[in-house]
Amino acid sequence: MSSEPPPGSGQQPPDDDPFRKQPPPAEGSGSPYSTPPPYGGGPQGGGDPYGGGDPYGGGPADPLAGMPPLAPSGRRTLARIIDMIMVGVVVWLITLGVGVSEFDVNSDNMQYGKSLAQSALAAVLYIAYDTILITRSGQTLGKKWLGMRVADLDNGSTPSTQTTLIRSAVLWIPFAFCCACIWTAIAGGWSYFDKPYKQGLHDKAAKTVVVSTT
Repeated sequence: MSSEPPPGSGQQPPDDDPFRKQPPPAEGSGSPYSTPPPYGGGPQGGGDPYGGGDPYGGGPADPLAGMPPLAPSGRRTLARIIDMIMVGVVVWLITLGVGVSEFDVNSDNMQYGKSLAQSALAAVLYIAYDTILITRSGQTLGKKWLGMRVADLDNGSTPSTQTTLIRSAVLWIPFAFCCACIWTAIAGGWSYFDKPYKQGLHDKAAKTVVVSTT
């Protein structure tokens, strides 16, 4: 699949954001031969361990420069399953607690209303769960336990509420109302094949990436 170009300038992260990418150190004349490179840091020594772009300073800047490595897609899938189970249990308990049995009558309309209400509740809870936790720290519980976080592709910061809401809505609204696990598998599984940023479809919509924290 084709790579998408780095996003343009977006919302600036707060100065106290611990995940904000730091500006690169000041360079000299710009020639790779004007100043001796640090030990192991020249063109023969590997350069930036996170893939910081062209060692000679040419070409577009890599938005991943200065970020931790991208998280493995398999670990992302496991974290998503953990999150789905936890929120799914809450949805089930709430629907049980509000007495959905009152809809269990011989009426197709009542049955449809029950299903729609459950779908709406699931969408609200999943979106709220992702949006609140990721806006705070870049991590749902599943991502935190497995050593990952969501980051803005543009600057590496914790995503804003608006960004996270877009990301969550793209993932969870189709899941709740029509496609369930099929959509989650497609949206999340996209990261297995996407290059170079390993983005799911929800990441692409919000211009985010998932990186390792360990």
